[in-house]
Amino acid sequence: MIVVESTNYQSFAARLDFNYHGGVCRLEGAPVSSVPKFNPDLAGFSREIGTHNLAPLWERALRMQPGSSCVPALWRYADTRPLLARAADLITAQAAERRVLVLENPARRGSYQITQSLFAGLQIILPGEIAPSHRHTPNALRFIIEGEGAYTTVDGERIEMAPGDFVVTPNWAWHDHGNTGSGPVVWLDGLDTPFTQFFGAMFRENHPQESQPLTNTKGAADAMYVSRLHFPYARTRELLQQRANNSAQHPAYGAKLRYTNPDNGGYVFPTMAAFMQWLPRGFAGRNYRSTDGAVFCVGEGNGVVTFQDERFEFVAHDCFVIPPWCPHRFSAQSDCVLFSFSDRAAQEALGFWRESLE
Repeated sequence: MIVVESTNYQSFAARLDFNYHGGVCRLEGAPVSSVPKFNPDLAGFSREIGTHNLAPLWERALRMQPGSSCVPALWRYADTRPLLARAADLITAQAAERRVLVLENPARRGSYQITQSLFAGLQIILPGEIAPSHRHTPNALRFIIEGEGAYTTVDGERIEMAPGDFVVTPNWAWHDHGNTGSGPVVWLDGLDTPFTQFFGAMFRENHPQESQPLTNTKGAADAMYVSRLHFPYARTRELLQQRANNSAQHPAYGAKLRYTNPDNGGYVFPTMAAFMQWLPRGFAGRNYRSTDGAVFCVGEGNGVVTFQDERFEFVAHDCFVIPPWCPHRFSAQSDCVLFSFSDRAAQEALGFWRESLE
């Protein structure tokens, strides 16, 4: 199920001033406690309590303000696609288990994170290959970028995948991938791995078989069957076009649809939200920011996302990340379709999420 994203927005932080320093999006002028003059007795006290595994809160370096250390980044498909091909020459899908090039935020190298709460990577699978079945506590999503003939099997349901399709893999669901086509298939993986790491709840298990048994064959037997895990691009594109034609465009992000959980109409995962948006040719958006860090993959078209100190020109299949609370604006040189996912679902559930239209 897909629903229209509301064009209402909160102005909770519209009055706050911001600056963009060294690629780090953060609030300036946030109230902090006054810093006392150097007091040798107080300094000695701080050292003393350290031996008891205590620390003085008044010396904290991390202030209470929105934003993160993450920076905007762009991965051009013209650069990453040849590297995926080289990876496919160097290691098999079985040996790698998942042949993925991780999209690491430049400010978080070595973390395997694209934002402080999300993982993203590009996966390639060649004809005849199988990525073995396993399961894990992180939720996972796939957005298909290139190629025909690949499938994923999730808890016994086999799903054929095509470019632009969106597929969900709930946590602790068995899943494996294969390619029965004649050419490589590439997709974007998104996981909430940092959430499970934060809570110390990372579990993983291999299936006893390379490919799990098919236990849900309704799709093969009934052409009218609608999978709860698969959102075909043809249908999404149709709804997006209807939304763009029949409704006013949001001044920052154009027409936007939200993928939903068919059971409750909420987000597809408790932690991650996923969207598809349309920017018509000539679109010039207003400055916007929100507290959810978002990962984008360009489905169609070309355009520009502009930050205070830099701008990214993007084309089809490029990926980019917009960190939390980072002001930006979109413009479109042709009709653009953008897929994105973020941690908005978790933030809304916790009462954290904020947005601001400048």
